[in-house]
Order: sequence, then C-alpha cells, then structure tokens
Amino acid sequence: MNNYFKKIRDSEEGHVSAAVGGVVGAIGTVLLGIGAAADTGWLAVVGGIVAAVGLLAGHLYGHLEIDYTTWRRIDDLEQK
Repeated sequence: MNNYFKKIRDSEEGHVSAAVGGVVGAIGTVLLGIGAAADTGWLAVVGGIVAAVGLLAGHLYGHLEIDYTTWRRIDDLEQK
C-alpha cells in the first residue's frame, strides 16, 4: 500500500501533492464563510488564517517542487 501512495505522489500524471494547499485553502474559506454568517469572530479569523496559509503553501509548493524540478531536468538534458 505504501508503494501505491508513493507512485501517486511521484507520478507525472497528476498533481495530488500540489492540490493539498488548495484543499487547505478551500477549507479555510468555508470556515471563514461560516464564521462570518454565524457572526462568530474567532471562527472567521481562524478561517481567514487557514485560507491564507493554504493558498500560500500551495503556491510555494508549486514553485519549489514543480518549477525547480522542471528546470533541473532541463539543465540535466542540456549537459548531456
């Protein structure tokens, strides 16, 4: 089972790992909406923070993992 998840994570076909930041951001956005609708200040603040962290983490992950990996492969091809 561990190899199955490793294959999904390392696969070139999907972007499961990159979606984690977006999912966390979506959860934070829902919490923000619930907190605002229910007039619960603390839930709205927590939801906003979770949304911001999730969206920033997804964007950062995209640059660190996807872009740098692509450039590393291009550099390796150019050296051959």
